[in-house]
Amino acid sequence: MPRLLYLVNIPRFFVSHRLPLALAARDAGYDVHVATSNDDAVHVNTILKAGLPFHPLPLSQHGTNPQMEVATIRAIDRLYGQLEPDIVHQVTIKAILYGGMAARRHRVPAVVNAVSGLGSIFTTPGFKAALMRGGAKTAYQLALNHPNSYTIFQNPDDKALFVRSGLIAEARTRVIKGSGVDMDIFQPQPEPEGTPVVLFAGRLLWQKGVGEFVEAAKALRDADVQARFVIAGYSEPSSPDAVPPETLEAWQASGAIEWWGKREDMPTVFAQSHIVCLPSSYGEGVPKVLIEAAACGRPLVTTDSPGCREIAHHEDNGLLVPVGDGAALVAALRRLIENPTLRQQMGRRSRQIAEREFSLEHVCSATLALYTELLERRS
Repeated sequence: MPRLLYLVNIPRFFVSHRLPLALAARDAGYDVHVATSNDDAVHVNTILKAGLPFHPLPLSQHGTNPQMEVATIRAIDRLYGQLEPDIVHQVTIKAILYGGMAARRHRVPAVVNAVSGLGSIFTTPGFKAALMRGGAKTAYQLALNHPNSYTIFQNPDDKALFVRSGLIAEARTRVIKGSGVDMDIFQPQPEPEGTPVVLFAGRLLWQKGVGEFVEAAKALRDADVQARFVIAGYSEPSSPDAVPPETLEAWQASGAIEWWGKREDMPTVFAQSHIVCLPSSYGEGVPKVLIEAAACGRPLVTTDSPGCREIAHHEDNGLLVPVGDGAALVAALRRLIENPTLRQQMGRRSRQIAEREFSLEHVCSATLALYTELLERRS
């Protein structure tokens, strides 16, 4: 049994985005191991209950303390040396950079890197962010050039940027859109009766467009457009881009939005909505919330930006607006709020697109095929 190690920053992300793939790999005959940080007992327990060996690491998702980062690099290096994996699948920037160094040092036979979006480091303005981008590009160039490796991108824009920047050869890249959604769990439901509900769901980060969503809600309320605006999501306190809980509470108290908090029953949440909106300026891969919403047969309103436009097709299953264009966002939402026939038509197309391109089966089979190819040609 070839030994496969998943290296991911936090347990929650592994469970939500890679656990089904890991289980599919185990069913395909791999000895699957998981390494993440150990600061989330609930999701660590989910990994253990799935029967996957778990290796805790001192890994901070957003941390920049040099001493802590050195400790993380050493722990990953030590794990690779002890575990001797045949193949590693490294997801998110720290896993790719730190795991890439360890994979080269310990001569791991095969490496898969997953760039799940560019993230805030490539989209945040300012001098400090520019310095970090320069350092990240240099580190990426070293980490991605393992001689027997593939790097998976979730959208062609990110792939083109890395190739154009000289970070990786195009021959060692693949595009696999998203991390897959279970089409049996996320099923279309008829629109609920009553006032249309516009939903924002996901991590509550400013770059995800939470502020733009609230401003659009206020503008439409002032224009006497009849709609409810709902935020379902959770704050990420470790991120400098996190929306403070007191800000969400103030928005709710003002009547601008309804804050439903963190929800684990997302198919039910989508069934209670009419439109799903993500006005993101974040460096998305393909936002999973938009894939899930599409699978549930909902029309999408999002930005015309990398990742978002892979799942939301303008005038087909949704409406795309320019990043940061509040007036265009208001107009797009109003159009769908006031046109149930168009909503339902776009919702049906959403489901068709999700089934064709973003199913869990499609993502798992494409990724397992990469594993097989790399292992067959290892030296």
